[in-house]
Amino acid sequence: MRSQRAITWAVVAVVLCAVVGVVAAVRRGSPAATGDDIPTGLAKRGDLDMKVYVNGELRASHSEMLTAPPIGGGALQITHLLHTGTAVKKGDLVMEFDPSEQRYKLDQNRSELMQADQEITKARADAAVVAAQDKVALLKARFDVRRAELDVLKNELVSSIDARKNDLALEQAKRVLAELEQDVKSRSASGEATISLAEEKRNKAKLAMDQAQDNINKMRVTAPMDGLVALEKNEGAAGGFFFSGMSLPEYHEGDQVEPGRSVGQVIDPKGMELVAKVGELERNNIKEGQLVDLQLDALPGSTFHGTVKTVGGNNARRFWEDDSSSKFEISVTLATTDAQMRPGLTAHVFINSDPQKNVIYAPRQALFLKENKRIVYVRNGNSFEPREVKIQAQNESRAAIAGISAGTEIALVDPTAPRKAASSNPPPLGGGGGAP
Repeated sequence: MRSQRAITWAVVAVVLCAVVGVVAAVRRGSPAATGDDIPTGLAKRGDLDMKVYVNGELRASHSEMLTAPPIGGGALQITHLLHTGTAVKKGDLVMEFDPSEQRYKLDQNRSELMQADQEITKARADAAVVAAQDKVALLKARFDVRRAELDVLKNELVSSIDARKNDLALEQAKRVLAELEQDVKSRSASGEATISLAEEKRNKAKLAMDQAQDNINKMRVTAPMDGLVALEKNEGAAGGFFFSGMSLPEYHEGDQVEPGRSVGQVIDPKGMELVAKVGELERNNIKEGQLVDLQLDALPGSTFHGTVKTVGGNNARRFWEDDSSSKFEISVTLATTDAQMRPGLTAHVFINSDPQKNVIYAPRQALFLKENKRIVYVRNGNSFEPREVKIQAQNESRAAIAGISAGTEIALVDPTAPRKAASSNPPPLGGGGGAP
């Protein structure tokens, strides 16, 4: 009996637990269309501040690049380099590279040039000796031909045998002279070719020596204009391992640089401007000529002023960036500058857009996108009903809307969402159920 009673109570307990779980699940999944636990806000009438807050970065509108000399060979070592922010005049030495390898090539090419000069001198002397010897040989051969011709003139006075001998001797002398003249031409051409080859070798050595000297001169990089030096980050400092957001040091003396790589730039401090990327929402509130206030992170406590110069019309988002929202680039002309300003400094930017006067506005988190319509949920007793509205202007937290009157109580979260989602922190406009 006790065993059966224990089994019965156990079954009853299991059933009760299952019922409680089902009821809890149903309550969690039931819509929260009514109730006082929905956070609400009021639509208000007034002026809507449209000031835009973004982060920007300084950029020089006029600058000249400083690069390692584009010469053949391996990496170049920096032996002298000015620091970022150093003021320079056109022609001042900014950076210098170790010229040891080029000086070695210069000495080697100079030695080859001297050797080529000696070879040219020797080739010309040898050619002169051969030409003198050939001249003597030609005189002798021509004398032999002339003597044989004189002997042939005596053929009428001598026997037929002697006459025949004279004819053969003349033919032989002419043949020897012709062969000698041909050999002289060949030796002369060979001598000229030897001299030309030596001269070509000399020209090659001279060209290589001039190139080495030019490379040595290129090891000294001077300022192409008046301005400030701004060095770039050395991506090779991490041994070739680099990822976005990684903190890297600037180039300094002793670093290795690949030929042709940019090391820095000389900027015109008077032509400094600020660039920033804004979203599509902020872009609609920005116009050229609007006043801008900015604070540089590197100069705390200082406020600078400027005006909006350009507003980009194309999406400035790069394909490798994580942010998938549209970004547009704006540029700001600075009205005041500082000697400590340099490209790359970040700033907090405040763009004074025109305010919206006497409008009805509501928190942006109260706007939702349903079936491609912008709606708010208006309280009606203990429930909420959707109401379509039209967005006239928006800032980061509020939106000017048309379609409801001032004082209307609206839900700050989607009341049709499950309780668990409704009780959690409401997402900002542009994510979740909110309208971007």
